[in-house]
Amino acid sequence: MSNQGPTNGDDQDPMEEMFRRMFGDNAPDPEEIQRAMQQFGASGMPFDPSMMNPQMMQNIMAQFQSMMASSDDDGPVKWDLAKQTARQSIAGQDPSVGSFAAKEIDDALRVADAWLDHATTIEAANVPIVAWSRAEWVEATMENWREMTEPVAVSLSEALTRAMTEQLPGQLPEEFQAAFGQMQPMMKNLGGSMFGLQLGQAIGELAQEVLSGTDTGFPIAGQRMAMLPVNIEEFGDGLSVEADQVRIYLALREAARMRLFANSPWLARDLMAMVQQYAAGISIDVSAIEDAVQTLDPMDPESMNQMFSGSMFIPEPEGAQKAAIDQLETLLALIEGWVDVVVTEAAKPLESAEALREMINRRRAAGGPAEHAFGSLVGLDLRPRRLHDATKLWTTIQEAEGVKYRDAIWESQLWLPTDEDLDDPEGYIKRRETADEQSASLDDDLKKLLEGGFDDN
Repeated sequence: MSNQGPTNGDDQDPMEEMFRRMFGDNAPDPEEIQRAMQQFGASGMPFDPSMMNPQMMQNIMAQFQSMMASSDDDGPVKWDLAKQTARQSIAGQDPSVGSFAAKEIDDALRVADAWLDHATTIEAANVPIVAWSRAEWVEATMENWREMTEPVAVSLSEALTRAMTEQLPGQLPEEFQAAFGQMQPMMKNLGGSMFGLQLGQAIGELAQEVLSGTDTGFPIAGQRMAMLPVNIEEFGDGLSVEADQVRIYLALREAARMRLFANSPWLARDLMAMVQQYAAGISIDVSAIEDAVQTLDPMDPESMNQMFSGSMFIPEPEGAQKAAIDQLETLLALIEGWVDVVVTEAAKPLESAEALREMINRRRAAGGPAEHAFGSLVGLDLRPRRLHDATKLWTTIQEAEGVKYRDAIWESQLWLPTDEDLDDPEGYIKRRETADEQSASLDDDLKKLLEGGFDDN
């Protein structure tokens, strides 16, 4: 059964759309608000809320209160609201996965695993196979998105709430300030609610773009191979490539990534640790938030959206935070570069493999609208900037030492290539040999010391 709900047409009035997102079916009439705005818009004067019907304003405040009310255990960020918003953003455009589509996904992933056996020595992941609708992807991944974004979300929502409760009252007409004062207990949820709305919208947009559980580079779907048939079908539209070839090629990429994550458990932990290290170092530009509140233009719905776009309040990373971002980008690039090399070999039976590879690499390098929306919200770019360099590195290693040597690198963090290796692929093997020799020498010295083999002289 398909999910039903409102859709966002290109001709949707932006004010109406903003209120729909905020209040759902009980949204106030945007025409009445716009009429009050237009009295001042022509003259360039700032919008005066006192021109609106007080009863209408009371209704708006009541809807705000309903929107921001939540259980105490939800914390400063409204995660339930984020999930609800994500679900609503895909309602009406999310067909359920039928048994035939699910079988196509299952068959494609099984073929992919068989072909990968000839391209890599890393064993198959042996995890469940699932075919998801967009809503199912949201439900299954939301907790992982929460874990990734929570430190940024909490800091930003708290700063937004402080700025709004301290700055906004002075900008309201006198007749509304008393009502605003009565809302203070509820206003503590303002920042978390608005961030939840924005995050939910970004994740909802991602749900319309992602092709599989690891498509973002992270194992966001957990220990399973997951694919989204409706998104895969839309991706294949206009490519002049048979649908089964598109499915198998994308299945190869999903199965290859899952082999890495399943056989190198430290890999997913390191990715998450790097995200958390980045997030822990986030410092919110409170003065920028205060300035944004003071210049907030209620006549411009887009300014309301920009007001709650997180990255405008997140300074450029420095120090340990910058190091964490660099490490994350390098690791994502290494994963995607290895996948590219392995899948290129495994996909040789596909007539359209090269065209699909080029399409995927362009898509991965540029990023889609949803990735940009997510990045603008939390200041975290999901794209591997050095994908080309990583592909060249893995190809160089394979040509010099073979597939077994290439794949064994993933057995230990100590062997993982660095930025230096991306700059100089030919030098990786020599640098590793030198490091191994130094490590062996230190082990020998330690053994001698423990056995009393060193003379005092």
